[in-house]
Amino acid sequence: MAFLTANNGPQAGRRYELDRPESVLGRHPECDVVIDVGAVSRYHCKVIGDGSRFAVEDLNSRNGTFVNEQVIEGRKLLEHGNLVRVCDVVFTFHEREQPPSSSSDDSSFRAVMVDDESSDSGGSTIMSKLDVRSSINGPLLAASAEAKLSALIEITRSLSNTLSLDKVLPDVLDSLFRIFVQADRGFVGIVDANGVLVPRWTKLRREDKDDTIRVSRTIAKTVMETKEAILSADAASDVRFEMSQSIADFRIRSMMCAPLVDNDQNAFGILQIDTLDQRQRFREDDLELLVSTAAQASFAINNARLHEDSLKQRSIERDLQLAREVQKAFLPQQAPDLPDYTFYSYYQAANHIGGDYYDYVPLPNGNIAVIVADVVGHGVAAAMLMAKVSAESRFCLASEADPAVAITKLNRRLCELKLNRFVTFILAVINPATHEVTIVNAGHMAPMLRHVDGTVDDPGQKQAGIPLGIVDDFEYNKISITLQPQELLTLYTDGLDEAADVKGEQYSIDRMREGVKAGDGTPEGTGKTLIADIRAHITGCPQDDDMCLVVLRRD
Repeated sequence: MAFLTANNGPQAGRRYELDRPESVLGRHPECDVVIDVGAVSRYHCKVIGDGSRFAVEDLNSRNGTFVNEQVIEGRKLLEHGNLVRVCDVVFTFHEREQPPSSSSDDSSFRAVMVDDESSDSGGSTIMSKLDVRSSINGPLLAASAEAKLSALIEITRSLSNTLSLDKVLPDVLDSLFRIFVQADRGFVGIVDANGVLVPRWTKLRREDKDDTIRVSRTIAKTVMETKEAILSADAASDVRFEMSQSIADFRIRSMMCAPLVDNDQNAFGILQIDTLDQRQRFREDDLELLVSTAAQASFAINNARLHEDSLKQRSIERDLQLAREVQKAFLPQQAPDLPDYTFYSYYQAANHIGGDYYDYVPLPNGNIAVIVADVVGHGVAAAMLMAKVSAESRFCLASEADPAVAITKLNRRLCELKLNRFVTFILAVINPATHEVTIVNAGHMAPMLRHVDGTVDDPGQKQAGIPLGIVDDFEYNKISITLQPQELLTLYTDGLDEAADVKGEQYSIDRMREGVKAGDGTPEGTGKTLIADIRAHITGCPQDDDMCLVVLRRD
């Protein structure tokens, strides 16, 4: 039965049986061969076969399908050993099935890290450490010095011309196999984001009955901890690993392993090759050459990792910028055109996007609803919930004439999401005919009402309910006030009053109240003066919470 093996990518080393008339490759989870890479199309290409002949066909993918680096159009007949490339992920097509594994029914060709277990039975005696030079028996199949030098130069040249890990790693192994012709197996292990060493790329000299390359944690741990390359002429009898049953089980006769270290001399991976033939063991000069190769590989791999991190960061920055633009679209583009009223608003997220928001919602009866809300936390998760709250708020206000009933309904709908997040929410509905303002408070700071004489009070503070999203059957209350000419109403989020200076002292609600009281009485003047004073207060400190402010006045 024909099959594909993944040469690189997220499933490097895995084997995929082509046992169906059509096998689809793509990013979608329903594909036969799932390639979890962003550039890959959902349904990228398919391999068609009747058991004896196989062809690959592109499925109108964005980035095309390649066979032996030639882009295909229509169907391309596959031959044994052809390389099928889907974006940066390369597969080898095998016309013949590998010999079945005697130790496992798993058909995946891969490398796995195996935990070593100590032997307490005493049934087998581990041989003492052997001198490497004296343990070499029989002739060696070694590349000439000229071939080794040529290969090392080739490694240096090839590694200096690429910034892709999936290009660097196979180049390293291919070059090592040209240098060390006795090598049967090789792999590169890289520490992942969780600090776990995982094989990233493997290579076999020939197809083996054992389709799984098992990697000893004993060897890997020793090399990573000591940052020293090791050579064992007979790993199974090396006293350094005498408690490791896995090494003996692996049939490794001679192996070399070198650490990959970054510029700070921190080990971030290993490079290992081994041979199963006891007549073709490695020597000390081989280890020196491996160390030189590992040094070059470390430099190239580290650069590739930094480059990939940079690309990921750029992608994240682009996504966040787009998210910021989308979030801006949820915020009012201009103040309401309401006779006898003036509005001022300010919004600044702590990060690219935030969880605070404000809105002006025209209601069917001609009233205007002013909303200021704060989703717990900030960043992407808070911003996503903010978008949901924005849409739900408009729906509830449009479908319920009573503001308190509308917010009760909004709370119930948010509780149904079961997100374990809450939202503080303040609503002020302005009736432009009577100048009555109806306030519903869900766990938010009370608005500040500045009277003509300069006094400031907090309407609705005693009637405030709990934040939205906590108790689904909570009923919210409302209060009503009448705005007199020149009276000012200020709504804000806690990013303003809790803004802290270098000493950790918060700006405070009292200082907010004094700022409103001492302001010039206009929404814009009051708002800008408050923001400027808060910015001065936190000079030298990063903004650690979103800031949102709405000031309105009856003229």
